[in-house]
Amino acid sequence: MLTVHFGAGNIGRGFIGEVLNQNHSKIAFVDVNEQVINALNKENKYTIEEASDEGTLIEVDNVYGINNAKNPTEVIEAIAEAELITTAIGPNILPLIAPLIAQGIQKRKELQNETPIDIIACENMIGGSSFFKQEVMSHIKDETVAEYLEQYVGFPDAAVDRIVPQQTHEDPLKVTVEPYKEWVISLQGMKNTELKLKQVHYVEDLAPFIERKLFTVNTGHATVAYNGAFAGYQTIDESLKDDKVLKEVKSVLQETGALLIDKWGFDEKTHTAYIEKILSRFQNPKLSDDVTRVGRTPIRKLGYDERFIRPIREAYERGLSVNALIATVAKALRYNDLNDSESVELQNMLNEKSVSYVVQEVTQLNNKDIQKRIVDKYEEISK
Repeated sequence: MLTVHFGAGNIGRGFIGEVLNQNHSKIAFVDVNEQVINALNKENKYTIEEASDEGTLIEVDNVYGINNAKNPTEVIEAIAEAELITTAIGPNILPLIAPLIAQGIQKRKELQNETPIDIIACENMIGGSSFFKQEVMSHIKDETVAEYLEQYVGFPDAAVDRIVPQQTHEDPLKVTVEPYKEWVISLQGMKNTELKLKQVHYVEDLAPFIERKLFTVNTGHATVAYNGAFAGYQTIDESLKDDKVLKEVKSVLQETGALLIDKWGFDEKTHTAYIEKILSRFQNPKLSDDVTRVGRTPIRKLGYDERFIRPIREAYERGLSVNALIATVAKALRYNDLNDSESVELQNMLNEKSVSYVVQEVTQLNNKDIQKRIVDKYEEISK
């Protein structure tokens, strides 16, 4: 079995690569990071270290790398013979690799490869694979190739969860990860239903799993980052040692939890235990995740369907509390990292435009009451 995986970064190697390897798949990592690609081709293996007291080491072998900037034809040929395609490259990068995927699908058709294949976007976004399908389709002009795609190529959505902090090692391939991992794939949209990966959970309805993860792990993690940065902390675990930050995070997760329970019928005790598990993961001192890694790209994270604004919208519509979520959005607007282009752009917008304009522009909210409450909170904490 060959899997073509786009994204040889820490998530790709430290999560998706581990699971694929344990399913006895050969992995072609596709990336533009020349150092990593060269190392993969030299070593054909790498080491994962779990951030735990045991410090378990896991070896991932049977891997190689392709530089898609230098060798796009090799990527197309690999796609043509692959049995699975996965990504962990970032939502903003998906459109950039769509043309290569489209060419790979066209190559499969030319070779009359009628083995069904699934393309799974393992990204922190709702409907990542569905979004990616539209991007790929936009680069297919031949109607017969489009028909081939609809018949033989699936784009099942997925939810992935594993904390992999920013890190540096002498070995460019080594990656440190938390022990916990969860990968859930929707049965809807799958074409190769015969290929089921071990350590992956397949479900008929992915939506509850995606929202539970997004509104608890992603919302919670970003909440720690923005409240921690506002309080002057550098790391996630350090931030959570501050009782005030911890209280803010718990309040946000109580609000998103109330929404999830109301919307999906989750058991309250079970979900409360899930929240506690997530908080214990954030507090793992062996991860020592930087606030700047978790807080980066604030404009994207404040998007209409993202981890803050979506739960605010849906909870508000149900008459549920959104006070803690709004307070964190205000702090996200204040987030200032000179090394993050979106943070710089956001601060420039706030310097040049009214807060009301920026809130509407970034969040795309139509609800004037929510907008006003965000603006009021921003101005309150900016005094």
